[in-house]
Amino acid sequence: MCGIAGKLLFASNDRVGRDDVQAMLDPIVHRGPDGQGIHLDGNIGLGHLRLSIIDLATGAQPMCNEDQTVWIVFNGEIYNYKELRDHLLAKGHVFRSHSDTEVIIHLYEDLGPDCVRQLRGMFAFAIWDSRRRRLFVARDRVGIKPLYYCQTGGAFLFASELKAILSDPAISHDVDPAAIRQFLSFNYIPGENTLFRSIKKLLPGHTLTVENGNVSIRQYWDLHFTRQRWSISFDQAVEELTSLLKSTVRDHMIADVPVGVLLSGGVDSSAVLSFAVQGTAKKVKTFTLGFDGAQVVDERPFASLVAQCFGTEHHDLSISAEDFWNFLPSYVWHMEEPVCEPPAIALYCVSKMARQHVKVLLSGEGGDEAFAGYPNYSNMLRLQRIQQGLGPLARPAGSAAAFLGGVFDLKRIHRYAVALGRTLPSHYFSRTSGPTAFFNRQAARFLSPEFLQATRSVSPQRIMAHLLQPVSGCGLLDQMLYADTKTWLPDDLLVKADKMTMANSLELRVPLLDHQVLEFAASLPPHFKVLGRETKRVLKAAFAASLPAEVIQRKKAGFPVPYEGWLRREFKDRIEDLLLSPRAVSRGCFEAREVKRLLAANALTGKSSKEVFCLVVLELWHRGFVDSPSVFSKPVAVPGEPRMDALA
Repeated sequence: MCGIAGKLLFASNDRVGRDDVQAMLDPIVHRGPDGQGIHLDGNIGLGHLRLSIIDLATGAQPMCNEDQTVWIVFNGEIYNYKELRDHLLAKGHVFRSHSDTEVIIHLYEDLGPDCVRQLRGMFAFAIWDSRRRRLFVARDRVGIKPLYYCQTGGAFLFASELKAILSDPAISHDVDPAAIRQFLSFNYIPGENTLFRSIKKLLPGHTLTVENGNVSIRQYWDLHFTRQRWSISFDQAVEELTSLLKSTVRDHMIADVPVGVLLSGGVDSSAVLSFAVQGTAKKVKTFTLGFDGAQVVDERPFASLVAQCFGTEHHDLSISAEDFWNFLPSYVWHMEEPVCEPPAIALYCVSKMARQHVKVLLSGEGGDEAFAGYPNYSNMLRLQRIQQGLGPLARPAGSAAAFLGGVFDLKRIHRYAVALGRTLPSHYFSRTSGPTAFFNRQAARFLSPEFLQATRSVSPQRIMAHLLQPVSGCGLLDQMLYADTKTWLPDDLLVKADKMTMANSLELRVPLLDHQVLEFAASLPPHFKVLGRETKRVLKAAFAASLPAEVIQRKKAGFPVPYEGWLRREFKDRIEDLLLSPRAVSRGCFEAREVKRLLAANALTGKSSKEVFCLVVLELWHRGFVDSPSVFSKPVAVPGEPRMDALA
């Protein structure tokens, strides 16, 4: 796991300097504290920060082929690299290392841009083909590893993090109001946009080529829901899944450094652990986090139960309200994009503890998106049956129920009632949002007239309609899973997973998001995943015999954070000072009186905690990335921690 960066000048007679690349590496040194390298070739410079995981002795980057005509900087892990290496050796390729990085180089020599189709793993990389003067950039299928890029009139820049690109003085820091509106609609920014007009995300499953001054983007993978396994029995599906996960977790255990498991005490992480202990002769270390005396589920008893069941060396900790508040500016600095994800702070803290013991963590992230583990999936399927029973009366019945839900402030009823009689893109923006979400429902009142006018073209419904076109002929469950796999997963969960662990120079691996696991899940009939109120059926069945019943039967939690109470009590005055300050009000996005009203209402009920947290994160983002842009051009004083004065 590493950090990568690079700059290509379109004018072939121009030169990229070492200082140009070094300036990009300095703000992201936490991604690779074990070493760094820079390769310059006239109008291009490639930079790499190394976190040594595989081939500790000879895996340094940038890395090249035998005649130094093809160079690569790579972030990630290729889990089938040994098989690929054997195949390439048989074809006559000469290797100078035992790293997975060099496999990509030789695959590119044989297959060109199609090399990505052979890779099984998580990755973001850039290849410089000096003979063709071609830059080839790729991101893994699901978006586990981040990759940002920026095209100006005279240059193309890319990096693992926004900060690296923003360190270049020629890059504009202009904020895109439309992206802010998307954040308010989804609680994260879906798709290729960032809050900066000039910087984009390379979408998962896509490659980008820069050649002769032209930039072209191509999609090489998508998740297809097929009927390949609709004829097999449930027991056969369980058997196939068990075998697939066993081999997948085994491959994800490959490392030349200690590996541990991030344990929430739920089905997904426990399932990963059950195979991880089979894949090594060493005692596996597990890590979890909880909260003392808080009004949330404490994960620690469940995690301890699983750890005891598999004989791991278990570690846990808890964090306080002050720990949470004090880390907020650092959270924003590391995340770089505003994301309403309080559990990310818990992930940072448990990762920091884990880094004292291991360099690689396995996580159960992705099981819910692959096998339909969230309650909203079963709720929406029940709603569909109600809609079918009501026929033409569905829409008026939904409107009436939604009205009553709004009057009596019953958010759940309001959310689902709105969906009756409507198409999926009109009400299912993603798992966490929809037209009933506060900033969508109250936009005309809460947002300033100027901001509303500047963002009038933003339509979450249109975004989702376009996204769902490839699965328009699929059933409701498959459409929802596709939507979440393309939005909520890469732009919220995986951003959090990468940024919070890499902040501690720790590699996080997600076996349940291996593309072969996703494709297997997508080939199963929907009732193998959801039946009635039971979710994630086939995955739970695969581990019913090996996991404690308390884990199999417990409700979904996943590092819950008691931030709602903290926002109402411990942080109440500090949040008011932040959001109602002249600096915050002057940004012109929100009506100050409505912000004040929202804070007062939340102090009484706590029902608007998510919205308040969104506003806090957005304001801290402006202070750290717009008001104090100089933070990007200076090295981080302590690896993993930003200069706090720049965000104060």
